[in-house]
Amino acid sequence: MQIKVSDFIADFLAKQGIKHSFVLTGGAAAHLIDSVAQHPDIDFICPQHEQAGAMAADAYARVTGNLGVAMATSGPGFTNLITGICCSYYDSVPCLFITGQVASFRLKGDTGVRQMGFQETETVEMCNPITKYAVLVTDPKKIKYELEKACYLAKTGRPGPVVVDFPDDLQRVIVETDELESFSPEELNIPERSQKTASVEQVDICLKELGQAKRPVMIVGWGVRLSGAAQELLDFAEKVNIPIVPTWGVMDMFPADHKNLVGSFGLHGTRFANFTVQNSDLVLAIGTRLDTHETGSPMSSFAREAKKIIVDIDGSELNKYNTFGMVGEKLMIESDAKCFLKTALERIDNYKQANISEWEERIALWKNKYPACIKEYYQEKDVNPYVFVKELSKHLPENSHVFVDTGCSIAWLMQGFEFKKDQRLYHAFNNTPMGYALPASIGGYFADQSKTNICVSGDGGFQMNIQEMATVVRHKIPVKIFLINNHGYSMIQQTQDQWFDSRYVASDEEGGLAFPDFIKVAAAYGFETINIDKNADVPSKLEQAFATNAPLFCNVEIRADHRVIPQCKFGRPIEDSEPLLERQEFFDNMIIKPVEASLKSN
Repeated sequence: MQIKVSDFIADFLAKQGIKHSFVLTGGAAAHLIDSVAQHPDIDFICPQHEQAGAMAADAYARVTGNLGVAMATSGPGFTNLITGICCSYYDSVPCLFITGQVASFRLKGDTGVRQMGFQETETVEMCNPITKYAVLVTDPKKIKYELEKACYLAKTGRPGPVVVDFPDDLQRVIVETDELESFSPEELNIPERSQKTASVEQVDICLKELGQAKRPVMIVGWGVRLSGAAQELLDFAEKVNIPIVPTWGVMDMFPADHKNLVGSFGLHGTRFANFTVQNSDLVLAIGTRLDTHETGSPMSSFAREAKKIIVDIDGSELNKYNTFGMVGEKLMIESDAKCFLKTALERIDNYKQANISEWEERIALWKNKYPACIKEYYQEKDVNPYVFVKELSKHLPENSHVFVDTGCSIAWLMQGFEFKKDQRLYHAFNNTPMGYALPASIGGYFADQSKTNICVSGDGGFQMNIQEMATVVRHKIPVKIFLINNHGYSMIQQTQDQWFDSRYVASDEEGGLAFPDFIKVAAAYGFETINIDKNADVPSKLEQAFATNAPLFCNVEIRADHRVIPQCKFGRPIEDSEPLLERQEFFDNMIIKPVEASLKSN
């Protein structure tokens, strides 16, 4: 059968089960996008900016578990995708980015000139460090091969984004489908996720160590989601019955009333979770790379007298712990999280738990003593961000999706939000760009329209992709946008408080920033609007917000001096002890000696 190359590409996407593609047109991508538009099984969504398209595709993949797809033209069209591509790469999200390129006879090749064709940019060379695979296709007979290879690599092993670059003239070629070369996974010899699995001996050692620990803690991360092991993790948690501290990537996996849940930890974590991790005698970490925001700096200060059992599919991640000085006895298990958990559940009869009741009581004392939202916050006249977050969690229904931006917005949310059953939170956790939440909420909506979708953003990050309000209104997406509006970059200001004597250079309006009247902007785009500027009004205004099905914008005014509390100063270890707590006998036997360099919370 004869078919135009761009039509073949569209049909290929449909056969991958992809229902939506996020596209921004241009001369070098016109044929690609026209073919997608003509295909009966794919809808195209037009963002206002390629960056937003990439972020929408990233969120689409996170929600569906399938590939997210974005398309753009050459040159600036492609380069605008890069921030979104990084989001997918650093969070291991499978996305396919298809770009148009100048005609093959206009490619500069090895001529030494900077550019031959109009808007020519070396897409592959720029993408190599931030993709699992990037390729420029110049042979029409290789289109099937390269698409199959790219999709295979995106999903295999540790997932990630891929980029396929198609010259304009190639898109218009008519090919014979019987003559197209196919890809065979065997030629790459890459093990499937299920082939990277812990041995029975490793699992038995893990269970034995867990059973002997007096102060165990389990850290779980985004890799559990990527491996599709949410249910296995919940089953395992029920069986081993030890305290759990999730990373931000899986905070939504455990409802707030889960008996083993402690809370978020790390540089912007809760005191009680940090005390738990730092005073543990055994850490079992599954599917988390334990980055410096979780361990603090130096890494040698992290749970420094605990044994560490670390399960990760990526051997390079395991090797880094010796390079960067993590101390203590360690067992490194290179395994897919789901495979490890399934084997552990099969061997769970070997698990005999020590009495950890005193440890559990101590954690309960910490949680009671250091809540994220204290009663005094409710007595404030102006909106307190912790009050808003707690009330938001009360009003948000089950079966909801939360898309949150970076900065104080996510820190406040991760410290104070109380998740319910079947609620999911989405964020670009490792690239963490300003402006992710709004386009991500668009991608999330098209991925699953059965959910209540909310977007939580700061006033700084929101302006990075504010133009996507037009996309929301164009498609009548019933997303509810909550803008945490403190008229500045408060996370940066918190750093400037610590290092620059509170000189807010480039982080508030006096320091050079400019902010619009967001209510007027939202109304101009066609949103319903709500303003919250008093603590006492938060519950009733949230009820009003969740009563509408239209696109809604809610401006939440908070004072500029609100900070994330606690927060550890960059480059310092996370807290391990309470400066004023009276030492009891059990606490004296724990690892309560302060690290000399530790910064006590603000």
